[in-house]
Amino acid sequence: MAAEYLTIRETGKGEYEEKKSRFLGEAIHVETEEEASAHVARIRKQYYDARHHCYAWVLGEGSERKKSADDGEPSGTAGQPILKVIEGSGCTNVLVIVTRYFGGTLLGTGGLVRSYTQAARAALENAQTVRMCLCRKLAVTVEYGALDRLLYELRRQGIEMGETEYGARVTLHLTVEEANSDALINTITALTSGAALIETESEGYFPISRTSD
Repeated sequence: MAAEYLTIRETGKGEYEEKKSRFLGEAIHVETEEEASAHVARIRKQYYDARHHCYAWVLGEGSERKKSADDGEPSGTAGQPILKVIEGSGCTNVLVIVTRYFGGTLLGTGGLVRSYTQAARAALENAQTVRMCLCRKLAVTVEYGALDRLLYELRRQGIEMGETEYGARVTLHLTVEEANSDALINTITALTSGAALIETESEGYFPISRTSD
């Protein structure tokens, strides 16, 4: 199981024009082949008067499942260029569809590859990339007297904090990368002299803010 992977959080759209042919790209987050197929069907219906709806998708935490389709364009001029754009982004669980409105002039192999590549790239660049990490969600309950020093340490480490519950004690809901979770639990235990109640609420892949390169 991969420790992390990149995907997109939001749908991105982009457009490219070549010799009056318009190429409309859409990048969509999908989790399954069925979702991808449903979006392709939706786009076909939305742009029913377009000549081609070419697409590619990459699925799985390790990008192990892939598919591309030329939808009537010459083999290798549409689906594969779109797929290469997705692979180049490093993202998975992504579908990119490029719809073509024919402008009356044949573009040739090179023109088609360039056009589908540019439209796919524009769509993907306009989608929000997010880092999905194998994480543990923790509920940490402490006395009010320990709260300030605990918050200071959590902010220093850049730990993602969710809802805070205030009652007789304070409960913080944290998302921490699995690889760092044991170390964080030890730190919290030390800071509170063992008085903190730490419970694991769930484990799985969760979005973590992407750090700058």
